[in-house]
Amino acid sequence: MLFQKILVALDQSDMSQQVFEQALVLAKATNASLMLVHVLSPIDQGYPSPVYPGAYSIYPTLNAEIVKEYMKEWEKSQQKGLEFLRSLADQATAAGVQTEFTQGLSNPSRTICELAQTWGADLIMMGRRGHIGVKEMVLGSVSNFVLHHAACSVLVVQGQLKVSRQIDQVEQVDQAAVVGSAKR
Repeated sequence: MLFQKILVALDQSDMSQQVFEQALVLAKATNASLMLVHVLSPIDQGYPSPVYPGAYSIYPTLNAEIVKEYMKEWEKSQQKGLEFLRSLADQATAAGVQTEFTQGLSNPSRTICELAQTWGADLIMMGRRGHIGVKEMVLGSVSNFVLHHAACSVLVVQGQLKVSRQIDQVEQVDQAAVVGSAKR
């Protein structure tokens, strides 16, 4: 099957560069167009936190200052995301691939699925952060949600180094549990 429209979900992580490069290679090989997507989410690490020390102060002017500072940080995050997308779109266009980009503020999982369906994507490409165990349960998994809810094919690019380190950590924890139970 040849792909005509590839939606590429990016999050400014190191993994995003790998996802973009692989999407670009695939788009060139299949003469597909790209839609680069970045979704800002208040719960993601690296984005401004809505909770500041003293956020619930009894001084109204302090609360107003906190809100102003929070809004400035969000504006910076939005601008940084757009510059990131524009830079990648320029690279893809220079490589001869028709490319669009968009950025939103919402739930990344649902936004990716909805945009893919609205845009008519044949394929969604995205990275996987490699959360495992409790961290995945608490933070959720965007890639897992998209795999189960997207109306098109999904290609998840796996980060090798991060996952192998986490697997080593899990193995160390398992070994420690075995050693701990042997001592009892």
